[in-house]
Amino acid sequence: MSRASAPKHLLRLFSDRTLLEETILRLKGVVAARNIWILTNKSQVPRIRKALPAFPRGQIIAEPAKRDTAPAAALATGLVRARRPDGVVALLPADALIKNPVRFAEQLRQAFSWAAAEGNAGSGYGLLTFAVPPTYPATGFGYLELGGELARSGDGSRLLRVKRFVEKPDEKTARGYLRSGRYAWNAGMFVWGVGRFLAEVERTAPELAAFVRDFPAGNPARYVSRRFAALPKISVDYAVLEKALAVATVIAEFDWHDAGAWTALHSHLAADGSGNVSRGDVFSVGTTGTIAVSNGRVIALCGVKDLVVVEMADAVLVCHRDSVQDIKKLTPLLPKHTI
Repeated sequence: MSRASAPKHLLRLFSDRTLLEETILRLKGVVAARNIWILTNKSQVPRIRKALPAFPRGQIIAEPAKRDTAPAAALATGLVRARRPDGVVALLPADALIKNPVRFAEQLRQAFSWAAAEGNAGSGYGLLTFAVPPTYPATGFGYLELGGELARSGDGSRLLRVKRFVEKPDEKTARGYLRSGRYAWNAGMFVWGVGRFLAEVERTAPELAAFVRDFPAGNPARYVSRRFAALPKISVDYAVLEKALAVATVIAEFDWHDAGAWTALHSHLAADGSGNVSRGDVFSVGTTGTIAVSNGRVIALCGVKDLVVVEMADAVLVCHRDSVQDIKKLTPLLPKHTI
């Protein structure tokens, strides 16, 4: 269902709102509407405008080329720095499902406070992430190895040192992480002071630093179209965070679910007595533990278990539930019109 022009954050999977709409709504009362920006690619802009017709068009920034998360982080920081050099940036993916927006808002406010308190580029807490306590040995997420506690707020939020970033592990390693209690999922949500980020990239990624320093006030469209595509294609973890002098993490006390795997539906849609989750015209006999989504045609299941079946007008996916993390491996084999 997720395609180049309609990725998962523009789908209505869990409610009548897209994940992007839910992300914007969670910021109400925490971030002023004029300070919320959507960074995306050109192909998604029409669908974003349709999903959020009241959102200011000037606050939707189309990246002219795919350059991974480090250039996106530099773009976000440049936008803030051009308006407020002592500002604080929160970089929040739009494809996460969070059903406790109240606690999320409280902890985001506290993260802003911690990031702002250290000054422009002082020796305080550094770059902040959010760490999600793992509930199962996930192999599809990056992990954070947690260090000692740095601070605790009045609302109970805890800030810990990050000892290191860990790539997606195999199942045996993930089970070890879970047992140890010293690791957490990296939610990909970041908060940092403009000066702190700039100081780090000056040291580790000078091309990103120059992009942030030169960022203009006013409408950035021309500057972005001219400079962004030349930035290195690299993740913010590799380019900045893993090399940073200090990274801290807020232990998330809100629910967090990555909507990147079909198995996430089991946590948010009602299952029948046989553990099947379905949406649309789905009929089954002797079927257990299966996820089925119809977007038009009837799906009929008989005597199968633990499958994921998704029907679209131009494609049908059939996958074992244990293999959902491998679906991306299919992409190079598919016809271009289905990508």
